[in-house]
Amino acid sequence: MERDQFKFDGPASARLTLVLAHGAGAPMDSPFMATVARGLAGGDLRVARFDFPYMTGRREHRGRSVPDREPVLLERWREVIESLGGGRQLAIGGKSLGGRIASMLADEAQVRGLVCLGYPFHSPGKAASDARLKHLKLMRTPTLIVQGTRDSFGSRTEVESYELPRQIRVAWIDDGDHSFKPRARSGRTEQQNLAAAIAAVHDFLKTLLH
Repeated sequence: MERDQFKFDGPASARLTLVLAHGAGAPMDSPFMATVARGLAGGDLRVARFDFPYMTGRREHRGRSVPDREPVLLERWREVIESLGGGRQLAIGGKSLGGRIASMLADEAQVRGLVCLGYPFHSPGKAASDARLKHLKLMRTPTLIVQGTRDSFGSRTEVESYELPRQIRVAWIDDGDHSFKPRARSGRTEQQNLAAAIAAVHDFLKTLLH
């Protein structure tokens, strides 16, 4: 991939680059992605964002299109990792779909860490599928999953029953949905929950620098 296909936040001299892919419905420069990237970037950390091919197509043709098939998404991730210097230089992850696809090749790419922001363990109203859990249970890469406690793609009660390996940490965002938004009656704000998510990721990434 060409460098102009990325959005970068943070210094080029940073010791670690976190690469983030977007979720199924919104691009790399959505408010959620921009808030997280800018909140993390600085000091020893640089953040890179990119679009999957279908999202690039939406920009060019100004229309809606469904996400690419899994092999296309995986290949884009491989291109991204190679163009940014290889897995040993990087932590990877993303929002929902972007983080799930990253998780499927984290071990293969030998990245330093994986960050999933709202992992889609299952479609809303359905049970978790083996396809979305099997590779996680074999995960060797240090991993952080940041998950809202009432995420319809995997609530706290559900996720805590999955017996994930110790390489996977889960940071819970109080009353958060799939994008960490709380209900008004919770007494929390979306800004507070995003700040909590950013803090959890920042603390995790610091452990990768030691």
